[in-house]
Amino acid sequence: MSLAYAPRAADSATHAVAARVRDRLREEQADPARDPDRATQIAWAEVRRHNDFALARGLELVEDEASCVREVLATVAGYGPLQALLDDHTVEELWINAPDRVYIARNGRSERAPVVLTEAAVRDLVERMLHATGRRVDLSQPFVDASLPDGSRLHVVIPDITRAHWAVNIRKFLRAYRTLDDLIAVGSLAPEAAGLLREALAGGRTLLVSGATHVGKTTLLAALIAACPPEQRIVTVEETFELAVQAPDIVALQGRQPSLEGTGEVSLRRLVKEALRMRPDRLVVGEVRDAEALDLLLALNTGVPGAATLHANSADEALTKLAALPLLAGRNIDAAFVQPAIAASVDLVVHCARTPDGRRYVAEIVSPTGRVVNGVIQTRSIWRAGEP
Repeated sequence: MSLAYAPRAADSATHAVAARVRDRLREEQADPARDPDRATQIAWAEVRRHNDFALARGLELVEDEASCVREVLATVAGYGPLQALLDDHTVEELWINAPDRVYIARNGRSERAPVVLTEAAVRDLVERMLHATGRRVDLSQPFVDASLPDGSRLHVVIPDITRAHWAVNIRKFLRAYRTLDDLIAVGSLAPEAAGLLREALAGGRTLLVSGATHVGKTTLLAALIAACPPEQRIVTVEETFELAVQAPDIVALQGRQPSLEGTGEVSLRRLVKEALRMRPDRLVVGEVRDAEALDLLLALNTGVPGAATLHANSADEALTKLAALPLLAGRNIDAAFVQPAIAASVDLVVHCARTPDGRRYVAEIVSPTGRVVNGVIQTRSIWRAGEP
């Protein structure tokens, strides 16, 4: 095979270099996971080869060679020992408590994975995952949330916030359950409940998806967005991209962490306000957990239908929590305004649950009556699942 470099015009410099590195690894029958040093040598050689060729022909140069090498290695080698688990469609989530304690979740249940890493390998994997996201983790920023290229969510915490080791969670983006029909097929959603939800979406109703951690709230919310009428313009707001919904008219917004100087942060509250300037037919907040609840509530009361998820133990508790969160926005926010506003603007609360064996399902759908009695938002149950 000729080693002449001939990049296509449609390829970026990095993609072209990655293709050459992949070809050379294949020629040498070298496994980048088992021989990372050789892969690194080839990557450096091909980056420099590209720049020599580009300089002679007046083409695009790679300005940051070290950054390009890291991106090429991440593209070619994947994520080393974790790649097989990330490629396994039955694995829903992966987390690292310590280099020798790696766990995965399948069908809602956790198990220990037969993978042993080193401290350096964990740090290297995280660096490669964060490379293309523009986010960082260090002593000044010991937490990070980021989206991986496939839409999976990465969360990392480092010492001294953790006791000794880097704590890494990867919640995978599962394409198998992206529509209401998919959820019906696996038994997570009853057909009659799906019919109620489709009717509500078509009618411009506001839906709140509630439940504990790992019960499928985000998965259901994504399926609900996908079920919206195609003529609706949807704007989604998230701290980190997770929904990854394909729709004819959709804009996805993501928050931003502050810079090293403490500037440039973009909060969910700011995003909700900006989203209202984008002519949404439906405003979606990936997860309501703080004072952005006030901005969402104000948006709902201007007539913009919404959808969001919220951690709660029941549908009624979700409304109680949604009424409490706006109070975090300031001392001048009064519950006497918040509760009636929620009762009037939220149409359905869809509560998700999980069985002891890990099966996720929609347990109940309730509807606020519009009345608040003794500080409690009144609801009526319009659908409830049978015994799981």
